[in-house]
Amino acid sequence: MAWVVGVVVTVVLVGTYVTWLAARLDRLHLRAAAARRALESQLVRRAAAAAVLAEQSDSPQDDLYLAARGALDTPGGDREAAENDLSRRLRELDVAAAKAEPALVEAVEAAGRRVVLARQVHSDSVRDALALREHQLVRWLGLARRHTRPAYFDIDV
Repeated sequence: MAWVVGVVVTVVLVGTYVTWLAARLDRLHLRAAAARRALESQLVRRAAAAAVLAEQSDSPQDDLYLAARGALDTPGGDREAAENDLSRRLRELDVAAAKAEPALVEAVEAAGRRVVLARQVHSDSVRDALALREHQLVRWLGLARRHTRPAYFDIDV
């Protein structure tokens, strides 16, 4: 009789652990997806602020405007390259020409700081989700098969 109780307790404990593990995996994937959406919204804000700065600058900033439009209009897979191009153009921004619009420059810089923060949160979320996906029990039971594998968003900010 004692062995029956031992087996039942073991099955309940293992079942509880597997349920907790599956719920944690779900939460991490949801968190990674939410962080991706937040990062994309911050990237859109930065590109929009850069486009406004390029349009309203005293000296022509055509390269910056084209890079900002490219970052706004580029779909999915090529987005990283477009965002890297925009980051490079923002670093090369003619500061003397942009000084005429200090509020616009500050808006672009603030958007850039928010992008850095959103990228860090996204990278941390993806790292945590990928680490749990590599857990041996998760792989054996196939707990991650209903979730798409989260990916890092590698941009130079």
